[in-house]
Amino acid sequence: MELVDILTSDNIILNLKGTDQDTVIDELVNKLTENQLTNDPIAFKKAIYKRENEISTAVGYGVAIPHAKSKSVSKPTIIMGRTLQGIDYGGQHTNLIFMIAAPENASNEHLSLLSKLSTFLMSEAFRAKLLVATSMDEVINAIKNQDVSDEPDQTDKQDSGKYIVGITACMTGIAHTYMAAESLKEAAAKRGMKIKIQTNGANGPENRLTASDIQNADAIVVAHDVKVDTDVFKGKRFVDVPVKKAISHADQLIDQALAYDIRDPQSEHVSESHAEPEKKSGLNFYKHIMSGVSYMIPFVVVGGIFIAISFMFGIYAADPQSDQYNIFAEFFSQVGGEAAFALMVPILAGFIGYSIADKQGLAPAMIGGMVASIGGSGFLGGMFAGFVAGFSALYIGRAFARVPKAFQGLISVLLVPLLSTLIVGAFMFFILNTPMSLLNVFLENWLTGLTGINAAILGALLAGMMASDMGGPINKTASAFGLAMFAANIFEPSAALMVGGMVPPIGIALATTLFKNRFTLQEAEAGKASYVLGASFITEGAIPFAAADPLRIIPANIVGAAIGGAACMALNISLQAPHGGIFVIPIASNHPFLYIGCILLGSIVTCLMIGLLKKPLSEKDRNKGKAMDSVI
Repeated sequence: MELVDILTSDNIILNLKGTDQDTVIDELVNKLTENQLTNDPIAFKKAIYKRENEISTAVGYGVAIPHAKSKSVSKPTIIMGRTLQGIDYGGQHTNLIFMIAAPENASNEHLSLLSKLSTFLMSEAFRAKLLVATSMDEVINAIKNQDVSDEPDQTDKQDSGKYIVGITACMTGIAHTYMAAESLKEAAAKRGMKIKIQTNGANGPENRLTASDIQNADAIVVAHDVKVDTDVFKGKRFVDVPVKKAISHADQLIDQALAYDIRDPQSEHVSESHAEPEKKSGLNFYKHIMSGVSYMIPFVVVGGIFIAISFMFGIYAADPQSDQYNIFAEFFSQVGGEAAFALMVPILAGFIGYSIADKQGLAPAMIGGMVASIGGSGFLGGMFAGFVAGFSALYIGRAFARVPKAFQGLISVLLVPLLSTLIVGAFMFFILNTPMSLLNVFLENWLTGLTGINAAILGALLAGMMASDMGGPINKTASAFGLAMFAANIFEPSAALMVGGMVPPIGIALATTLFKNRFTLQEAEAGKASYVLGASFITEGAIPFAAADPLRIIPANIVGAAIGGAACMALNISLQAPHGGIFVIPIASNHPFLYIGCILLGSIVTCLMIGLLKKPLSEKDRNKGKAMDSVI
């Protein structure tokens, strides 16, 4: 059976009438129904959209390949549609759409033919023939001619001596898996490199990598949207990316993979996959801390909101001995304070340990975090516990790496966690807890005693740091301090920090409304979304504007945020939920209206500064949209 037996002339639409993605999909499904290839077009269309919602099937090069398996399909089929003017498909300009329909029980031969088309479409010459074809016969002939030889020509390329291996795997294993493999093969062939790609397609793994392939490889690329077994690489570093990136940026991925230099003996023991080269320090403390903080934040948010709801019933409503007692208040207090808050520090420590030593570091670090929580060293103690446990587990595991495989399971389950827990537990109990708990008491007393100008200075500093790099390291440093104070039940810094995160996008949005002539039409349109982003405490909404005009936007952001943060702490406003924006203020702030006023104050200052600093644009420059084009 040949590909043209599946993509027949009566399954080709050379001039699609649809003008957008939805109408084109309807048109292609109608053709499938018209040719009696599906008995339930609604069910098949639902399967197509399920796949599109997972990840768009627009693959670049002006091509989209919507595809699905469905019991409503009678036999494997390809419906081709072409639109010369092009449509927006998944955010990409698209001219060629191939709808692949496969029954749930499709044979291996059929699935292989379907995937074959995907590799053909990687050829620029083949796509050009389809675009200029004036009849269905010309399309069929182009497919037949491409079927004769679809291997990249390497005869005129000097052998570079490099060997690339990899794995590709998409969700359905029909199209993107093979396109990614083909793109990598073409990129390697242009450089005279040998390459072998294992495709985890609908038929299962094909062209499977052997131990010898991996041993002899100079670079490894894994492009996948579903889980693949990377243990076969035995600790060698590899590029790990989504399938679409391999289709569109194969050259860059090969360069990146070669930079890892896995032939160097020193790199053989790296156990992580990396999408980008690590910093040369190798320790990367910032990455480990942020890993722990990212897992901790949901516990902090949920705990804070539940405690705030509990207080709405009365300050002592959760206490069964109080006259204010309410069973729902006790419920929210127990779930938020006794459960979520109790897990904050162990989770922080646990995922710092996990970031360092993978699964072997999780249990010792969580136990160390719990010891920190019990012993009063809190957030800072939890960070130390995560690092001590993580590095203990990492180095103990390496020390026993040469033990026979028969005992490796016992070592990873028993010996490594036991010894590393002993180390971190002793360190926290005998060395760290006492001085760290005293430091925490000092900080709590100092912050509690801050009033007036001193509180305003701290609020300005924290909010200004939040606005300075909008999600960068300065922002994260301020956030970490706020979380430490939050864990110690000091909630005023959290309020100032959220002001600092909300002011930049809201201030910019106001500026695009009140000073429209300072912005391009694209910027003015994007400013509307910044209202929502700012209200939701998503500071990153300000980044495109700051990147386009940093010398004016960033100072305006910092000054506005600092003024709002200073007012917030000077008024002793607290916030018992360190995230959530406008949605948590009514229930989590002790003075919600004053708090919203502080946010608006800072936003107005930012808006006015932008209006003063930015010069009006001519109508011509506003229409060009140069400023936003440079960052989008």
